[in-house]
Amino acid sequence: MPGHFEPLPGGGATVALDDVEISIIRSLAVQLLELIGPGPAEDAGGDPLAQLFAEGPSEPPADPVLRRLFPDAYTDPEQEPADLAEAEERRAHSAEFRRYTENDLRAGKRENALAVIRTLDQLASSAEGGDAVLKLSPERSRQWLSALNDLRLAIGSRLEISDEEDTDPLYRLPDQDPRKPMVLAYLWLGGLQETLVSTLMP
Repeated sequence: MPGHFEPLPGGGATVALDDVEISIIRSLAVQLLELIGPGPAEDAGGDPLAQLFAEGPSEPPADPVLRRLFPDAYTDPEQEPADLAEAEERRAHSAEFRRYTENDLRAGKRENALAVIRTLDQLASSAEGGDAVLKLSPERSRQWLSALNDLRLAIGSRLEISDEEDTDPLYRLPDQDPRKPMVLAYLWLGGLQETLVSTLMP
């Protein structure tokens, strides 16, 4: 899947996608939405006042993908706390930060994923066979970039990729390995993300 983004005159980005590519990205974005879950408004029955005063969780998510998408703010895996007191202080700060920010972070990730789904739905309905040309405004391009990053983080978490060096063995996976389709999607999304970043650079 060699698709890559190119800049549009005046800002924004464009990419040609075929039906399979559209289906893959849309499916992954829908799965991401389901993983992130509903917002406070949905939980509160659509009550905007309840949403306004809703506090987020104070503990990290149990799902490793969600922990990757919503990491602790005051936890550095490369720097061990000096003692138990410092560890407790970090946990307390992380819990407070999470309680007041995670709902907004989830809302932003939901909106970005929805933007991807909506633009792909419009693209699919206007396509008449062959590749469809997606054209994104600068704002939509930034939403796509954030969503692509979230999708790669989610897939990378499932593949237990902590940094890019972990991808080297994945290039040599045999075709019969059940992880192969997920690896191909991870690498392809990385190419899309990289070319989209290039289009947004001044």
